[in-house]
Amino acid sequence: MRYAPLEELKGQATIGLAPSKPMSRRERLCRWAAVLEQDPERQLRPLSRIELYAQRDRDLLRRDESPLSVAFADPVLRGEGLAGDRHGDARTFFRLSPPDLHYVVCDCRYGREARAGDVAKRIRRLATGGWLQRAVIWLSA
Repeated sequence: MRYAPLEELKGQATIGLAPSKPMSRRERLCRWAAVLEQDPERQLRPLSRIELYAQRDRDLLRRDESPLSVAFADPVLRGEGLAGDRHGDARTFFRLSPPDLHYVVCDCRYGREARAGDVAKRIRRLATGGWLQRAVIWLSA
């Protein structure tokens, strides 16, 4: 091996990052929960009565300081492809059913405000729950 100055090597090799494997649904949900858990006492503003909207209108719903806006503020989730902080963006990106997303972000579950730590717990239940947990979520939606 011989020593070569960095300037000489620049023209001889290309250095890049190996493409990373996209995050799984579970990894995405766990990342969202982890971001919320960074400040578990933070007061968030859930979306209001989302079950009253038609699906196409529901997909356009957003709110500042919501659990969805926290997810979109995370550069890792945006880098994975989270397109925005609207209901539909989250439903598609996290591959959540309407009842599952309702369970996480609707104000009928929390009231006017929700603690970030409480929202994170719900997200983790969706990420790690088996079929029985999912049935309980669906029945309570």
